[in-house]
Amino acid sequence: MSADNVVKLVHITKAFSEGRHNRLVLNTLSCEFTKGEFVVLLGKSGSGKSTLLNLISGIEEPTDGQIFVENVELTRLSQREKTLFRRDHIGFVFQFFNLIPTLTVMENITLPQELAGQNGRSVTNSAAGLLEQVGLADRHETFPDKLSGGEQQRGAIARALAHDPMLVLADEPTGNLDEDTGERVLNMLLDLTKNRGKTLIMATHNPDIAHLADRVYRVQDGKLTDITAELHYKQIGVPSSELVQV
Repeated sequence: MSADNVVKLVHITKAFSEGRHNRLVLNTLSCEFTKGEFVVLLGKSGSGKSTLLNLISGIEEPTDGQIFVENVELTRLSQREKTLFRRDHIGFVFQFFNLIPTLTVMENITLPQELAGQNGRSVTNSAAGLLEQVGLADRHETFPDKLSGGEQQRGAIARALAHDPMLVLADEPTGNLDEDTGERVLNMLLDLTKNRGKTLIMATHNPDIAHLADRVYRVQDGKLTDITAELHYKQIGVPSSELVQV
């Protein structure tokens, strides 16, 4: 695995058992994502985008194949080892925020570090700095139910970055927000990840996000297809019929 690769997938297959039948969601995918990339996984609901993110994070296990994150083979780790690795090395931003309602914004952000045995002034100062960067410096004692949807997602982004992960996974992070709020949240997420050398992999069904990405993959029929060039040529007005097939 190259030193620049943060994620490497080798012949990943994922099938789910549904009664007496198996449903093949992902079929022998192989791909590498490098340091500092913003990658978009584009596909319809049910195409396997979220499943792929869950596999990369170790939340789910592949039916077959190998997954490497920062040169660690996740598929060889125990469930506890995967949980600890995910806690220390991966940030996750969900569509529905997933902030703990009984904790303040500050407590939500510092929780991952406290679970890792870190506490004290440095943790609080780091969290306060993140809150300032996401525009929530004056809401640190507020509970999530008092925040707007956009504010909750900004808090969720701060929580995902609290332990300074190299890899950030985002599953439809703007899908529960209106267009203007979603755009602001997306720009903030990009500023705090891609522009700081982190790898951001985002699953979305929204093609408008794709033009911001370094690479775009279509997730369809169990396959992962690089459509970056296709989208680029469409942007500059070249019809797909004129693209050279390689």
